[in-house]
Amino acid sequence: MREFLENINSADFPQILDNVDDEQKILIYRLLTKEKAAEVFVELEHDEQEKLINCLTDIEIRNVMNELYMDDAVDLIEEMPSNVVKRILTNTKPSNRKIINELLQYPEETAGTLMTIEFIDFKENMTVAQAFNRIKQKGLKKETVYQCYVLTVDRKLLGVIDIKDLLIADRDELVKDIMDTNVVKVYTLEDQEEVTKLFDKYDCVAIPVVDKEDRLVGIITIDDAIDVIQEETMEDFEKMAAITPAKDSYLKTSVFVHAKNRIVWLLVLMISAMITGGIIENFESAISSLPLLVSFIPMLMGTGGNSGSQSSTLIIRGLATDEITTKDVFKIMWKEFRVALVVGISLALINSIRIVLQYHDLKIAFTVSATLLATVILSKQLGCLLPIGAKKLNLDPAIMASPLLTTIVDAVSVFLFFTISTAVFHL
Repeated sequence: MREFLENINSADFPQILDNVDDEQKILIYRLLTKEKAAEVFVELEHDEQEKLINCLTDIEIRNVMNELYMDDAVDLIEEMPSNVVKRILTNTKPSNRKIINELLQYPEETAGTLMTIEFIDFKENMTVAQAFNRIKQKGLKKETVYQCYVLTVDRKLLGVIDIKDLLIADRDELVKDIMDTNVVKVYTLEDQEEVTKLFDKYDCVAIPVVDKEDRLVGIITIDDAIDVIQEETMEDFEKMAAITPAKDSYLKTSVFVHAKNRIVWLLVLMISAMITGGIIENFESAISSLPLLVSFIPMLMGTGGNSGSQSSTLIIRGLATDEITTKDVFKIMWKEFRVALVVGISLALINSIRIVLQYHDLKIAFTVSATLLATVILSKQLGCLLPIGAKKLNLDPAIMASPLLTTIVDAVSVFLFFTISTAVFHL
């Protein structure tokens, strides 16, 4: 059984362990080697990790903690309750415990909390042969050897070397002669979302993290960056749907937490929607004079909301990927205005033909089509301005997505419709 389990990829174990009871999980886990057990432990969800820790002996916990990389150990401690954390730290080597405490001091969602200290470093006067010997001696316990870092005596970062460059270099060549001094690096307090953008921009497998004195204190690897990208993307989706982001996955979040995360925004949107109702009530006399007008309100509100959502989605995504910045606001407004003209005129013409054929009334066709064109133009302008405005105020642009934008556009489109209607029909 041990031999069979060793051949299974660590990432596949959570699915396997989900299909067995708690007692069998412990039996399976205890069949793994120390190295494999640590790899599997990292892949488990936090609640499964907690269950496992409560069932393991102190020696088994010590073995797991000795094999974990420092960034994984920090992630574990941050998610566990205090009684479990105390047991974990008790069974962690004093040297590792000191490092963990230092990493925990960095503010949340910064490069410092994301980094690991397991990396390979060289001195600039080392030969390639000496560099390979160091990799052989230290590499087994490091998170990555694909990129190595050249440091001064006081650990200031001089350059970076890819393993490929070492492999093709002469054995007696000096490290400083083949290192790349144009290093992509981040500082310890830099926002983790900004760090992940560098991985995408420069196609890095790891990025060094330095302090204010430019001393290398750790590295961030691509696997940790991908985790952050997934978390940030999920958070943006939730905000765009007017939901307060949840810490756990959908199935692990309770009904009451789901309700709490949604009800506040729904309440805000419901109160905001009352403005639309107030506008309709204000034009009650116009409606009573020409009841047919009411039948066009859903179409106008829906088209306006959809038009604004299209623009806001593209702008929010552009801001997230740094494709556009707040300085591009006038370029964006001009482009969206031209798009709105093309879209609005097309929709207005089609709508006019339908109304003339169905109701044989040119005035109604003109009123609805003019409102439709104005609504599309205005909603697309709002769809680009609101996210950019949020970004300028250091808010997440995602909060200006579909639900909130649609509520605003609904009120505007109804006001435009009845204003144009009263002017055309003298109501």
